[in-house]
Formats: sequence, C-alpha cells, structure tokens
Amino acid sequence: MRHLEARRSAPIALLLSAALLVAGTAGAQTIPGLPGAKPAATPVPTPAPAPDPAPEAADSPRASARAMIELAARKGDFKGAARYLQLPAGEEARGPEMDVWWQWLAVPALLVLALALGRVLGAFTTAVLHRIFIRTPTEWDERLLKRISPALTLLWSVAAAAVLLPWLALLPDAHRSVRSLLGGAATIAVFWALWRSVDVWAQFLMERPWAADNPSARSLLSVTRNLAKLFVGIGGVVAALAAFGYPVGTVLAGLGIGGLALAFGAQKTIENLFGSISLAADQPFRVGDFVKVDDFTGNVERIGMRSTQIRTLDRTLISLPNGKLADMRIEDFASRDRIRFASTVGLVYGTSAEQVRRVVEGIEARLRADPRVWPETVVAKLAGLSPSSLEVEVLCWFQTNDFGEFRDLRQEALLGILGIVEEAGTRLAFPTQTLHVVGPAPAK
Repeated sequence: MRHLEARRSAPIALLLSAALLVAGTAGAQTIPGLPGAKPAATPVPTPAPAPDPAPEAADSPRASARAMIELAARKGDFKGAARYLQLPAGEEARGPEMDVWWQWLAVPALLVLALALGRVLGAFTTAVLHRIFIRTPTEWDERLLKRISPALTLLWSVAAAAVLLPWLALLPDAHRSVRSLLGGAATIAVFWALWRSVDVWAQFLMERPWAADNPSARSLLSVTRNLAKLFVGIGGVVAALAAFGYPVGTVLAGLGIGGLALAFGAQKTIENLFGSISLAADQPFRVGDFVKVDDFTGNVERIGMRSTQIRTLDRTLISLPNGKLADMRIEDFASRDRIRFASTVGLVYGTSAEQVRRVVEGIEARLRADPRVWPETVVAKLAGLSPSSLEVEVLCWFQTNDFGEFRDLRQEALLGILGIVEEAGTRLAFPTQTLHVVGPAPAK
C-alpha cells in the first residue's frame, strides 16, 4: 500500500523539483555576486496609469434620462419612470400619463403608416385576386372584387395598425382603448364589404334567365336587396358597438324595447313595408305602366318602399301608401295583349233591309281584311231599334298594347265605316223626335 502511494507521489515530486530548479536558475541569473549571474538591466520607466473617470452621479440628468427610458420603453414600468419627472404640486398622480406623451404624439404617425401599408397591401391583394378571377368564365367575382376593394384596403390598414401598436408600449388602459377602436374599425370594414356585395349579388340574380324575363321576380329581388342591406346595416351597427366596448346585451335589450315601440307607434310604416313586398311579389303594375286605381288614371312613375307615385292625365302627382294600394282595385292597361274597339252605328229610319245588310256585311269584311285586327272575334250585327235609329253593333280587338297606335287604328276603322254607309245609299241618324199635335176636328 505504501509502495503504491510512493509510486503515485513520485511524478508529483519530480514536477515540483523541476519547477524549483527553473525558479532557482532564473533567480541566480538575477542576483548580483552569484556565479553565472547576468549583469542587471537598466530599468525602463513605466508610464503613470490614467486616472479613473469620476463615477456618474445617480441623480445626474444623464443617469435620470437613461433610467427613465429603461423603465418606460423597455420594461413598461411607467409608474417607476414617473419618479424621474419633476411635476408641479398636485400633478404627481398624472406622472404615468405625462411620461407617455411621446407615445401619443407617435399615434398619428402610426396611423399614417398603417394607412399607407393598407393601401399597398390592398392594391397587391386586389391585383392578385383580379389575375385569378379574370380567368374564370363568370363576371360576378370581378364585380364583387371591384366593389369590396375599399373595404379590403381598410381591413389591411387596421391589421397593419394592430401589428405596429405594441411598438408604442402604451399604458394598459390606453392600449385596450386603441385595440377596441381597431376592432370596431375592422368590424365596420367587414360589414361595409357585405353591404357593397349585396348589390353585386342582386344584379347577378337579376341577370339570370328566370329573372330577366320575369318582372315580378325582378321587383321582388329589388325589395329583397333593400331589406338585406337594412339587416346588414343594423347588424353592422350592433357589431361595431360591441367591438367598441359597449354592452351588447343592453343594446339588444334597447333594440327590443325599440321594436315594441316601433310596433305600436309605426304600424303604418310596417304596413306600407309589407305592402311594398306584396306589390313586388304580385306585380300588378310596373314603372311606366298606364293604370287605373279606383277613380283616377295615370302613369306609374315610382314604386318606393313606402308609397307609389302616379302621374295623372292632368299632370298631377298622386302618392298612395303601399299598404292601402295593395288592397285597392288596380287596372293595368299596359299589360293588355290587345285593345278592344267597340262602337254603335246608328242608321236613319227609312233604311231598307237590303241596305242594312250591305252595311253590316261591308263593315265585317272591312275589319277582317285588316291584318292588325284579331281574327277570332269580329262582330258587325244589327243590334236593336232605338227610338231614333237602327243600331248596328261593331266589335273587334286590335292586336296592339300601345294606346297611341290604337287611336290611329280606330280612326281608320271609323272612316271605313262612314264610306260603307255612304256606298249603301243611306246615312247616319241623329237623335230626333216627332211631335204629333192632336186638336179639335176642323168644322165642316
């Protein structure tokens, strides 16, 4: 055991001996008078060390500014940073707010930068989507992209502002307020896009074959578009208020109470609204039609959500609530496929039966020869013996729905009837009355 320890300590002793030998040799060379010692070298003067800089005072302006920036900008400790501000008496509590003045000054710059980024990103997104949509066979996607591009730019601006907002390191309350504003702006952008897309979808549906040739469907789609935009607008207001931090429950409760008040106080308005829906669904007339409503006639100029305006023959404008108009008797002359021509021709007494027969046959032949007369029903018959004339009934339909053209056709038919009566050797009668006076018998 001792032999083993001696073996382990031998190298250590050898190293120590070598170290002492080197140290002794070096020392002998430097000590004068010893054999083998070298002469002492001339000492070289060493420069004096530079004096240490004076320590920075903890209350110096530079140290105070450095500590305030460290606390406010990097650690977000605004209360601690406010201790380095010298405030007037009574304003100590506002220290954290005054400490972030630079941040509020940076908010406009952040908004300008966010708007610029939003325009760039919006233009880039629009260009990419346009290149994709232009390859599709439909056109509604390009119209939709064009309509929602402004809302898309606003949405990108809000996103950019949300990304840049943490760099301001606002107070927690201020940060939450700005986040609420950004959330409300994003909500407005989304509902703005929905609002503008309603028009695109309505136009797309109106161009479909089932709606292009169906006036009722087009009117119903128009009313549906207005209602959809109304609901989108109300939903956008409620969602924006919720994003801004207002209690949605209170808002919805208020809307419920307002709905009850609307139901009781705006019954006529609701009635007119449903009346407009009924008119759009039934389509009793269209804008520009010549109609007869109760005791007046005129052209329909406008069909609104509340009322319908009709221009009368006297050029006056009548507005009828849609709720009442839906229950009224409406006669639409523009929807006629043909217009009836009816007249009575009175021949004088003394006209022979043969003359009457020639007049009747001539009128019927004249009407049937006209290609604009509906051939299914043409009437020319002796209808009665009135006190002052022999009455011939004339009835037919002209195949037109234009009243101006009908006037010209009616005039040609009447002139032809006058010629037929003259050719038959008789004439038209006019109201006459013969008085027979009975007196005393003459004296013989």
